Amino acid sequence: MRFLKRLEWPTVAMLVACYGLWFVSGLVIWPVYPLAAIGLMAVATALHSSLQHEALHGHPTRSAAVNELLVALPLGVFYPYRRFRHMHLAHHNDERLTDPYDDPESWYRAAGDWGRLAAPIRFLLLLNNSLAGRLVIGPGLMIASFAATEPGRLLRGERGVRRAWLSHLAGLAVLAVLVIGVMGIHPLVYMFAIAYPGLSIIAIRTFCEHQWEADPDGRTVIVERGGILGLIFLNNNLHLVHHKRPRAAWYELPGLYRAEREAWHTRNGGYVFSDYRAIFRAFAFCAKEPVVHPALRTGVQAASMPSGSFHPIGAPTGPQIGCNSAVPAKADRD
Repeated sequence: MRFLKRLEWPTVAMLVACYGLWFVSGLVIWPVYPLAAIGLMAVATALHSSLQHEALHGHPTRSAAVNELLVALPLGVFYPYRRFRHMHLAHHNDERLTDPYDDPESWYRAAGDWGRLAAPIRFLLLLNNSLAGRLVIGPGLMIASFAATEPGRLLRGERGVRRAWLSHLAGLAVLAVLVIGVMGIHPLVYMFAIAYPGLSIIAIRTFCEHQWEADPDGRTVIVERGGILGLIFLNNNLHLVHHKRPRAAWYELPGLYRAEREAWHTRNGGYVFSDYRAIFRAFAFCAKEPVVHPALRTGVQAASMPSGSFHPIGAPTGPQIGCNSAVPAKADRD
C-alpha cells in the first residue's frame, strides 16, 4: 500500500497510453492502414523516449530498477537505456552545458576539431544546424557518432557499458519477436519508418534546447506553449524549469513555471519562444547558431557582444546556411 501511495499515477497513465498506442497501432491498425500505423507508432516511440527520460530522473517510483523495467522495451531501437541515462545525467552539469567535450548532448564542435573534419562532414553538420536538417539527418548523425564510439568503450571495459548493451540486446530480442513475429512488420520498416522518425520528433524539442551563453542559466530554453508536442515531450518544452528542478515530475513543471514566470524569463535572459511554430518559422531552413562553439575550446578570449551572447575574437565559426542565424529577440519570438 505504501508503494501504491508513492506511485506517480500520471506517469503510469502515460506509460499505459504509450504502450497501448504502440500495440494497438501494430496489431490492429497496421494490417488495415499501414501508413497510419507507422505514424502512430513513431509518435509512441517519441513519447517512450520522453518516458525513459522521466525514468532516469526517478519517476514514477523511487526504485531505479522498477523505473528501468517500466521503460525497458527499446521502442526506439538505437540506444541502450543505461547508456542514455549515463550520458544524460552528465549533461545535467549546467556549468558545462554546450561544451563540445564535456556535454554529451552538445552539437557544437571545437574550433580545432572543425578544421580537421572532412568537407562532407562539415557540410552535413551545417545542414544539421537548421531545423529541417536536424529532422532529416540529425538522428542519423547522432546514431553514427554514438555507434562509432561505443566499440572502443566496450574494448576498454568502461564501467557499465557492457552490461548496458547486454540489457539492450535482450530488450531488442523481445522487440523483434513482437514487431516481426507478432505484428508482421519488416525490421527495416520498423527501424527507418518508425524508430528513426521517432527520433526526428524528439529533435524538434532538442533543436533549441541549449545555446551558448556566459551565464549557465541563459543556455537553456523555455518554449511557453508546447501544445500536442509538449504532451509528447512531457512538458520538457519548459526546459529551464526541468534543469533547475530535475527531480520534479513532468506534470509538476507547468505549475512551477506559472508560479514564477517572469523570474524564469529573467533567469535565462529571455531565451524564450512562444511555441514551436515560432521555432519553425525562424529556423526551418536557417542555422540557429554556428557549428563551432562561440567561446569554449577555441584557444582565444571571448568578447561580449551587444546581443548578450559571447563570441571569440577571430575564431572561425564556419559558413552558415544562407540566412540570418542569430536567435531572434524575444519580441520576435512571441
